[in-house]
Amino acid sequence: MKCTNKFLALVLALSLTICLTGCSKDNTSYDVYKTSHNFGIIQGNYASESNLFASNLAVTDTTNVGMDTVDSQVASGAGVFNLATKEVTYSQNIFEKLYPASTTKILTAYVALKYGDLDQEITVSENACDQAEDSSVANLNPGDKMTLRDLLYGLMLRSGNDAAIAIAEGISGDVDTFVNLMNQEATALGAVNSHFVTPNGLHDEDHYTTVYDMYLIFNAAIQNDDFRTILQTTTYNVFYTTSDGTETSQTWNTTNYYLLGKEQAPDGITVIGGKTGTTGEAGYCLVLLSKNEQNQQIISIVFDADARTNLYYLMNEILNLYGE
Repeated sequence: MKCTNKFLALVLALSLTICLTGCSKDNTSYDVYKTSHNFGIIQGNYASESNLFASNLAVTDTTNVGMDTVDSQVASGAGVFNLATKEVTYSQNIFEKLYPASTTKILTAYVALKYGDLDQEITVSENACDQAEDSSVANLNPGDKMTLRDLLYGLMLRSGNDAAIAIAEGISGDVDTFVNLMNQEATALGAVNSHFVTPNGLHDEDHYTTVYDMYLIFNAAIQNDDFRTILQTTTYNVFYTTSDGTETSQTWNTTNYYLLGKEQAPDGITVIGGKTGTTGEAGYCLVLLSKNEQNQQIISIVFDADARTNLYYLMNEILNLYGE
């Protein structure tokens, strides 16, 4: 019996040594920080150079907060995130898989701004213009030439599905390659419960996100000054060249009712900008950036509202009660 015990002790000791040192020939232990850096999840290569991933983020669990004090039944998911205090002040199914519709274009713009040149000229393809009759478009035509900057305004203000495809092709050469980049960037931002299939958010069963993941994506996007400028714009006049070389122009207006003056935010809340989204499957969606009387920035999100009026009604309720 003593021999058996000694043998077991030896086996355990050897196993522990292998776990601690790793199985590589140079006996080097696993470097979690370098590996995380390779995946784009952290900024530095080593612990001394790396910031904690969630140090500047609002972190919460799956507990719903505040649903019983508002008309939460009009939407499937919603959240309010105070960027100054790092608090989630309203939480309604924020980790539930939902369809984002055109709020997808926030990620499209983020990727385009990260990898593209705002002054690069992009020629609109026939593929980009091949949109359904009821599709939200920026009224582009094959052969139109305009800058990436212009297309981003068409993407975010007019919510052009054609602009989204033109941007994807302009940045990556084709839509599939760009979408792979979207998913890569979403994962790097921690949006691991999301999967994107298109750059415009047209419905697909495999195209989904969560309220919390969209908060992560939007929070990253608003760090870019160009994105914030576009986000706050109500009207944009675009001048470009058509396929036959003719100079032309058109005007794009935002779909955000707050910026248009069709909806009023609660007292003490100033809306900076946001992105809408609507499909039959996704319902009515809105991702919003505001600030309260303390000048604290607030991200608020409503997904899958059952009507446009209820979208803004619930948004005002959760901002009014939980925005400060």
